[in-house]
Amino acid sequence: MDTRKMAKIFKALSNENRLELYLKIAQAHEAGFEAGGQCWVSDISACLNIGAPTISHHIKELVNAELITTQKKGKFLICWVNEQLITDVSRMLDLQHSINK
Repeated sequence: MDTRKMAKIFKALSNENRLELYLKIAQAHEAGFEAGGQCWVSDISACLNIGAPTISHHIKELVNAELITTQKKGKFLICWVNEQLITDVSRMLDLQHSINK
């Protein structure tokens, strides 16, 4: 993974509301593993003090950073965590940690 892609990921997660939204999606992903790890945005939006247009903007940024994928089902939006990307970032950070020891 190149540094440009890493910077895009970290930039997406640097916003407090976006990070909170991502963590809620990740929690729902883990809790709903037997249901395919999907997260209905309508289920988590009630937990956050963020308006629907702002949530849509943050989801777009998370998708652009490839942290999540989405799918529309009627008027609802479903999100999935990109597990492969998280694995890649973790490996990159582990590598950097090993180099700096």
